[in-house]
Amino acid sequence: MQNAIILHGQPSEKEYYDPNMPSMSNAHWIPWLQGQLLKKGIAAGTPEVPFAHKPDWDLWKKEVERFEIKPDTLIAGHSRGGEFWLRYLSENKDLKVGKVVLVAPSLSWYYSDDLYFGKFEIDPDLAERTDGLVLFNSDNDEIKGIQKSVQEIREKVKNLKYREFHLGHFTSNSMGATEFPELLEELVNG
Repeated sequence: MQNAIILHGQPSEKEYYDPNMPSMSNAHWIPWLQGQLLKKGIAAGTPEVPFAHKPDWDLWKKEVERFEIKPDTLIAGHSRGGEFWLRYLSENKDLKVGKVVLVAPSLSWYYSDDLYFGKFEIDPDLAERTDGLVLFNSDNDEIKGIQKSVQEIREKVKNLKYREFHLGHFTSNSMGATEFPELLEELVNG
């Protein structure tokens, strides 16, 4: 059975501990996407990384590796989740996966003294080990450093498909929705 892994981004500390906010794997469009993939017969997992407001590479890696990653695994990562997948797939050069969609991927070295996942080398041939590598960017993303991150990724990764939107940081607030049909379509039909 085909599977998918949808990885959330980094919340603020306030958002992380707010009892009125859902956990990150249940925020924004992630539950909707998971449900839609399940309805298509794709076992969709959404890792919930503890203390996601203070990203730690080893902890994120441990949580993600609890899920099976195989040649037909679909992958989506939002913001810090996109940075995670860039490093993980760049370092695991023997790993082949299905379609990969990075939604507003960040590279922490552009806006933080905390290099959450370290300064790593992006594999320029990363797309060759996927069934397609797609980057979703929003021209009005308000998160500092995203546009520089997107520019570097586009310059370094060969055969990357790029799609531009006008949806802020792809959160439920900036999109005005908790559904993300463009992402679903790209993952399953792209």
